[in-house]
Amino acid sequence: MSVVLTRSITELCGADHRNDAAIIAGWTANKTPEGVGRMLANPDMLMLVAEQGEIVAVGAIDRAGAVRLNYVSPDHRFTGASKALLAAMEQELRERGVGVATLESTATARRFYRAAGWVDAGEPDRSGAIVGYPMEKRL
Repeated sequence: MSVVLTRSITELCGADHRNDAAIIAGWTANKTPEGVGRMLANPDMLMLVAEQGEIVAVGAIDRAGAVRLNYVSPDHRFTGASKALLAAMEQELRERGVGVATLESTATARRFYRAAGWVDAGEPDRSGAIVGYPMEKRL
């Protein structure tokens, strides 16, 4: 899971981190095996994976109805893995009674989320090194 997360960020999100080593290091700091272990142990998060003979995408949702992670391996981009993972996370949120799910998209992923029915839900958050785009979807 850690490898998928860090490779996805490093190799696919150049529009967001602009190949700035400090931004990449900050973004991936909690994506180590130990960091993923802490995420898995967090009772407020549910982590899911997509597999195609190996883990090819990693996602997470929280109790508040937010998609917290959705990353795909660069080797499996455009194979439907991330789309299937997002659909599974949305279904899990529906089953938990969430009517409107939220997430904060990167610039890289905005088009992907829009194609999946997500809409912009506010002004971009420019307070950090990465601009975050709030989005939501009625489930």
